[in-house]
Formats: sequence, structure tokens, C-alpha cells
Amino acid sequence: ADAFLVNLECALTSRTARWHDGAVKAFYFKADPRHVESLRRARVDCATLANNHIGDFGMAGLLDTLATLDGAGIQHAGAGRDIHEARRPALLQVDDLNIAVVAAADGPAEWEATGDRPGLFRVAVSVAEEPFAPVERALIEARRLARLVIFSIHWGPNMRERPTPEFRAFARRVLDAGADVFWGHSAHVVQGIEVVGDRPILYDTGDFVDDYAVDGDLRNDLSALFLLRVDEAQVTGVDILPVRIADGRVSRAIGADYEHVRATLTARCGELDTSLVAHKGGGLLRVPVVRRTTADTR
Repeated sequence: ADAFLVNLECALTSRTARWHDGAVKAFYFKADPRHVESLRRARVDCATLANNHIGDFGMAGLLDTLATLDGAGIQHAGAGRDIHEARRPALLQVDDLNIAVVAAADGPAEWEATGDRPGLFRVAVSVAEEPFAPVERALIEARRLARLVIFSIHWGPNMRERPTPEFRAFARRVLDAGADVFWGHSAHVVQGIEVVGDRPILYDTGDFVDDYAVDGDLRNDLSALFLLRVDEAQVTGVDILPVRIADGRVSRAIGADYEHVRATLTARCGELDTSLVAHKGGGLLRVPVVRRTTADTR
């Protein structure tokens, strides 16, 4: 791929003191900073950090993560030394196409960055003017800097198979505010894709490398890698490569596992009036996106 984006749901820190504010979390995720080499070798270009584990080892652990990614030359968005850095988009350059990535999360509230405190870019999942205003301002700035704008959000509860009407309304509002791609994650389950005009909404892209407990019915060990095809700053299709996660490793889904992903995603996309077709060669699934003509406007 020309650009590889991930949601990094852990702190890169050697600290051992866990965050707590009167409550104990079920899971605390971190990796030793030297393991950033795994991301570098995988050619990760950008890591979104706005999620419910970036502060597991306190704001000091968050700051360690920023410094570690900076040292490895990996762009990041969604967390920062203050709210200004947390809201600032990551900028990527692919040939003559500049890309801005805005990253946010709907919690935890305790980790929200402020003018003088590190944290994450926290937003409310709401289309009302006042709570949506920070999202709109961030997207306006991103649009000023880049031709292709991606909005990433870590949102909602675990193990949810479908977006709620409120989530769908929020995603559409984000597109109206200037995003070209909406990229959601948090549910540990791949949800359906919706296409609005020529702009895809990936409501939840599931997991990629994970050792999370597997739900036998939801099969959250079956997920996907998503490839957005872009031409002249317009998304022309979303290719989906089904994968299987086991023992903290990811491999291509084959046989019955592949068929499970194909059938499940076909049904979930169909509920959103989106066609999902098998693409010859490589076991890919594809969501076609109709490209705008020069006469079309947003």
C-alpha cells in the first residue's frame, strides 16, 4: 500500500504505574518502546491514538508514546501534549496527493486533553451544533491542509454488530463537514460499510492483531484488512481482505473462515444498501464506489 494506517490501542512505554481514578480497568495495554520497531518494519505510516487504552499508564505513558513514534518517524493523531496537538491532523504525502488524518474518541472523559493538559481528542457522538463544533473545526483545518481527509474515531461499546441510528447520523454529519473517509473502530467486530455519494463510511473495522477473548457467536477472531483505492483524491473502491486472528497473530482467512466473513459482511453491507462483491484473484471482497464527474458537487 502507498500508506498504511493503524489504530494503536496501547501505550508505548516502560512505565509500570497504571492509571486509576478511583476505579480499576479490566485491561491495561502497553508495549515496550523498543517494539515500535514492529510498526516500523511493517511500514506503518500513521497511528491513531485516540482510544480507551492510550492513557492506561497515565499521561506520562501517553507522552512516552508520542516521543517513541516521533523517534521512529511514524505520524500520529488523536492524542497530544495539549488539545491543540491532539486535534491536529497527521499529514501524509503519497506522490502528489496530500492526506490529512483527524483522530478522535468518545472517551474516556478523564483523558480529554485541554489547553494545559495532555490527553486525547474527545468528542461527543452528536449532531447537535455545540458538541459537534470541535469536530467541524478540526475538519476545516484538515481540509485546508490536504486534498484527502480521513476522520478516524474510536467509539461505542464492544461487540456491537451494527451502528445505531445516532451513529449513522453522526458519520454522515462528519462527511458533510468535509471528511472524504469515515473510519470507525472499537467494537472488535467488523460492521457494514455505507457509501454516501462517493465517500465510504467504515463504521467499524474490527481488530487486526489482537489476543482479545473470542465470542463464539460473533466470531471477532475473524476480521479484515481494508484497502482504499484512491484516484485524484477520490475514493474509487474499498477492497477487503478477510483475516483470522489467533494467538496474537493474523493470517489470511481461508475456507470456511473466509466464507463466514464474506457472508456476514455481505449481509451487513446489504442492510446499508451497499453492494459487496467477490473480486477475482487474491480472495478480495470489494465495495465499489461511483466516482464523481466534474459536474458533480458536494
